[in-house]
Amino acid sequence: QLQLVESGGGLVQPGGSLRLSCAASGFTLDNYAIGWFRQAPGKEREGVSCISSSDGTTYYADSVKGRFTIARDSAKNTVYLQMNSLKPEDTAVYYCTADVQQFDSTIATMCKYGMYYWGKGTLVTVSS
Repeated sequence: QLQLVESGGGLVQPGGSLRLSCAASGFTLDNYAIGWFRQAPGKEREGVSCISSSDGTTYYADSVKGRFTIARDSAKNTVYLQMNSLKPEDTAVYYCTADVQQFDSTIATMCKYGMYYWGKGTLVTVSS
């Protein structure tokens, strides 16, 4: 059974850092496009950062560009989201997602419209 499990969320002060992890079981993450999405109360779901399965192309939402970094660790079958210079508006539940990337699908499009497999999420709270 394909599963995604997020970890690393928590409470952090503005300007601080967190690293989220997404561990997979039942499949190899390298064969899938991976995305981090977030949803805050009363707000629409947002594709934060995604990474392609073909060439490692990455996508970042404008709201996190320059502050967040997505990366794969193939040996650990894990994808990370390093989040620096956190702001209160980054507060949300963060979800790890995965999907098969079709040859004619860009990672930016997949990050905009969502992916098929979802984890249960991890809460990130940025507050003083």
